[in-house]
Amino acid sequence: MNRRTARIALPLVAVASLAGLALTTPATAAATTTVALYNMSETVRATLVDSSGNGLNGTIGAEVGINTSYSGAVGHTFPYLAPNTPPAHPDHLDTVPDNTLLDPGTSDYAVTIRYRTTRSFGNILQKGQSTTTGGMWKFQQPNGIVTCVFRGSLGQTISVHSATAINDGAWHTVRCERTATKVTLTVDGGSKRTGTGSTGSISNSKVLSIGGKSSCDQITVTCDYFVGDIDYVRIEKS
Repeated sequence: MNRRTARIALPLVAVASLAGLALTTPATAAATTTVALYNMSETVRATLVDSSGNGLNGTIGAEVGINTSYSGAVGHTFPYLAPNTPPAHPDHLDTVPDNTLLDPGTSDYAVTIRYRTTRSFGNILQKGQSTTTGGMWKFQQPNGIVTCVFRGSLGQTISVHSATAINDGAWHTVRCERTATKVTLTVDGGSKRTGTGSTGSISNSKVLSIGGKSSCDQITVTCDYFVGDIDYVRIEKS
């Protein structure tokens, strides 16, 4: 399997943004330097390995399935948890300690994930939460519609979402890129729609959390746990 190539082509994606919508065609990405790459191919539950060479290793949660094989690839499985039901399950997550390379700052920034799910809820990955000082970014999938959100330190927010739900159990590769003037979401290498506007600087002290929120109790703050399989996560920065 080519871990960098999508299997399934989907329709265009729809966008909600601060400043409007613009249809674009595929182009060379502005963020091209890989700062973190999690292939999720670990065969022993020890360290979430960053293959980029930057050493941004993390921790694999005790509830996360590892060495899950599918069609020649190996990834992590995030088991079912009922949404919005206490208690919190911090071991449901893969986490990576804070590092400035994981923050967009004012740079061009892109995150690519390959995943599959049949559920209609959950935050797939994120750094920071809605009230985090310094801003945040995340991938979530309300009603199975994949959405990426970038929120700047002054509250400027751009949210980009797919036109249709992709919680069909098939593998999908989703890339979201933030530049100084726009946020672009691409599903399975297809054409793009772009939300225009600036989110300014985004830099926080939170962990990178894969599989849900890291700061939550399922009572006052829901954890929005993701249920499904993740093949890889790649983070790029200019």
